[in-house]
Amino acid sequence: MSENEISKIVYDLCLSIHRKYGPGLFESVYEEILCYELNKLNIHFTRQEEIQLVHEEIKMDVGFRADVIIENKVILELKSVETLLPVHHKQVLTYLKLTDLKLAMLVNFNVSLMKEGIHRIVNKL
Repeated sequence: MSENEISKIVYDLCLSIHRKYGPGLFESVYEEILCYELNKLNIHFTRQEEIQLVHEEIKMDVGFRADVIIENKVILELKSVETLLPVHHKQVLTYLKLTDLKLAMLVNFNVSLMKEGIHRIVNKL
């Protein structure tokens, strides 16, 4: 499955979840439901995966924790905030660079229209 195919599935799932529950829940609730739906589709993912960071001789076991990584291809960063800030986009781009993945989706469920809350962030794609 390609990055674009994965992003289409995630987009559709996020729309469906948002239609059913709307904004205002904890990020962890949206993550749980989304992962449940991915599991029903037999799509491989990991949750809260610790990503290490190596700087010269220093190895840090946890540089960041990815909310969801789908098929070892797409990082999914979930938010439930009033407003996404530019730093959120930059942070996700850094995650892509550290993992050498090509696509991430930054999803904010705390919006009136879900299509306004889904952002694709690319790294060498």
